[in-house]
Amino acid sequence: MEIDLPDVLAEVTAQFARYEKALVSNDVAVLGELFRNDSRTLRYGIGENLYGYEAIQGFRAARSPAGLMRRTDKTVITSYGRETAVASTLFYRDNAPGRVGRQMQTWVRFPEGWRIVAAHVSMIDEPTA
Repeated sequence: MEIDLPDVLAEVTAQFARYEKALVSNDVAVLGELFRNDSRTLRYGIGENLYGYEAIQGFRAARSPAGLMRRTDKTVITSYGRETAVASTLFYRDNAPGRVGRQMQTWVRFPEGWRIVAAHVSMIDEPTA
């Protein structure tokens, strides 16, 4: 298996950037496009466990657009072959001082393009060491 093929990394990096832009601007349509429309798609959030595309979309539609701005750091995207990649990042929000968020996404290439099939978001107190 080939890991970190440059063209695959470029594609997933571009989709990850689309996701970030859509997230902070609350572009629910783009966020919906980037998650796989499937009952097996899941998203574990800071305060919710969402099973299936419909649950994820329902969460997005009901979510307040306030306080979504964030800064990312230490983003790592790794591709495995031509069809799978994992994106991991830390994030910081001004409305959560002293806290650091962690996000991981599993991306899979389908005929319609790259889609997130699993995501995990959590937040912890920022380590002091």
